[in-house]
Amino acid sequence: MPAQTPSEKWLRRSLRGRIWPAGLLAVAIALAACAPQPDHRSAAPPRNAAMVSISTAMVQIGDDQAPPDERPQTTRRIAAFLLDRTPVTVAQFRAFVSASGYLTDAERFGGGGVLDRASGGWVREPGADWRRPTGPSGPLAADDHPVTQVSWRDAEAFCAAYGLRLPTEFEWERAARLGQTPDGHVFRADDPLSFEGRWRANVWQGLFPLADEGEDGYRGASPVGAFGAAPSGLTDMAGNVWEWTTSWYVPYGAPAARGVERVQRGGSFLCDPSFCQGFRVTARGHATPDTSLMHVGFRCAADGARPPPRGGRLYTPIPGRMAQTARAQEAS
Repeated sequence: MPAQTPSEKWLRRSLRGRIWPAGLLAVAIALAACAPQPDHRSAAPPRNAAMVSISTAMVQIGDDQAPPDERPQTTRRIAAFLLDRTPVTVAQFRAFVSASGYLTDAERFGGGGVLDRASGGWVREPGADWRRPTGPSGPLAADDHPVTQVSWRDAEAFCAAYGLRLPTEFEWERAARLGQTPDGHVFRADDPLSFEGRWRANVWQGLFPLADEGEDGYRGASPVGAFGAAPSGLTDMAGNVWEWTTSWYVPYGAPAARGVERVQRGGSFLCDPSFCQGFRVTARGHATPDTSLMHVGFRCAADGARPPPRGGRLYTPIPGRMAQTARAQEAS
């Protein structure tokens, strides 16, 4: 059972074969990658974001009943860390770009990956970027939605500008095992996505890839926190958008291995539960660090007991109110 659908490798083939000749693509990527960018760390304004404290614990990582790349199941000690309460939003990313002048990989490459619903494959859409994730003719991304069409390199640059970092995939799984829904549920294979008539995550409903029926209230990305907060205070730990981690996509147990692709976690609104269960707590997506897609975002992490001075504020969960949306909790 694939962790991610459609495969990010389809996008790479689309970029090489359907859009540009391979040689021209290689030149374009090389030039874009070498183009200098300003130092964003001094320009980034203080972040309007909350970070949740995750305590040190011995936790299960992986699942022996899951696909091969999620095995073997092990127990690991995960040291305490801080994790963004929500994925980074469009508004937060816009503030960073406005202050720093940062250009994303999608902007420098001239477009990002968009799902072609007629074929079910990925195509490079000219002009698709974080402002309009599906391309110039598509809608503007809403301020309270997770920012997408950001590559791993873009996500790393954003976090570093605030003295933060991306989480490791094991840190992400540790946090997700504290609960992915308001009732603390942790998704495993074949778990139902709806409970008592209510969807618990933003995933695909309908005939994929032709029609998303939007039974969960959304066709595409949803506002962060729209499906409530877990007991930890974290939101969007299942569905909505995949999230970059700092980890290389290599087999578990590989000694200090360096891979070609980086791991993504969490699943997205494109996950059709009938054949993609990326919302499972152990599911691993992956793509090359320069890949930008309409359904992939990120959240930042940090070491220490409190966020860095410009990194945001510490969030304290409110007992008894975890079923409310993140926006309602932030306003209280």
